[in-house]
Amino acid sequence: MLIDGEWVAAGDGGTFTSINPATGEKWAVIPEATAEDVDCAVRAAHRAFLMGPWGKMSATQRGHCLRRLADLLAAQSEALGEIETRDTGKLFAETRWQAKYISEFYHFFAGAADKIHGETLPIDKPDMFVFTNREPLGVIAAVVPWNSQLFLAAVKIGPALAAGNTIVMKASEHAPAALLEFGKLIAQAGIPDGVVNIVTGHGDPCGKVLTSHPMVARVSFTGGPGSARHVIQNTTENFAELSLELGGKSPFIVFEDADIESAVNGSVAGIFGASGQSCVAGSRLLVHEDIADEFLKRMVKIAQAVTIGDPMAGETEMGPLCTYGQLENIEREVARAVEEGAQVLSGGKRANAGS
Repeated sequence: MLIDGEWVAAGDGGTFTSINPATGEKWAVIPEATAEDVDCAVRAAHRAFLMGPWGKMSATQRGHCLRRLADLLAAQSEALGEIETRDTGKLFAETRWQAKYISEFYHFFAGAADKIHGETLPIDKPDMFVFTNREPLGVIAAVVPWNSQLFLAAVKIGPALAAGNTIVMKASEHAPAALLEFGKLIAQAGIPDGVVNIVTGHGDPCGKVLTSHPMVARVSFTGGPGSARHVIQNTTENFAELSLELGGKSPFIVFEDADIESAVNGSVAGIFGASGQSCVAGSRLLVHEDIADEFLKRMVKIAQAVTIGDPMAGETEMGPLCTYGQLENIEREVARAVEEGAQVLSGGKRANAGS
């Protein structure tokens, strides 16, 4: 874990194992943060905010750090993409591209660092002077899910640092390796110790202690509604600011005058990307009744032609699910749907690689 600029093991030596979902092999051993570890990370971020060189840097200097981080990320996109693929099962073509694309986010926030401003409302009192002064909040706690850790880290770390805050990131216990590897770039970018901290572990105690810590000024959470309920409760005692980005069930809507071929291709890409494990996946399909039969016929044909296999291989179009628990959950959902009268048009059972 990255705490106060140092790579540290868990205080009690605890670890958990990361599994490559494509092979089922254990490939990484990750520290299991204790409550004390998380407390150390938050206190390090708090010290860095109040007493470290970060608070003395100008907005332009912070922007330079973010710009260097962006360049380092782009240069390491291949390695970071490979690690994320091994950890999540997402296609290497996707993770490599995404890692390189994410660097643009840091360039954007680097440019925004010295352009943060507010609006001052005029007042009709001639003997009064009114102005607006924007100040950083302090320590930001950020919690991200496994399915796009580098991307989601970028949209949390980037604006937090641009505004002069410090941050403690909690990586998902399901696939934390890529975010830890990214952490190696922090010092190289010239970002001072303690400004960015990364802890790994499960929701309790790691996430619980982080989101309820009295030194945390704001919590930014991306994940499911179940975990969000706990996060909301954790933040109330200290009145920490809170932003939630929760899972979605995005509808893919097709009208009767649509280009059916384009719509079918779009719907398949929307749900098969990342094996459907995305909050922006087109997980609901609403098709006008006049074209429904033809649409489904074409969709089944394309779905049956999708190549499933090794996510590192260029010809693979869909890799494995991230965890065995997700596989079992999908099997239960399919069985329940059939019991309720649904008709399986394709699949409905575990697929074999290469099919």
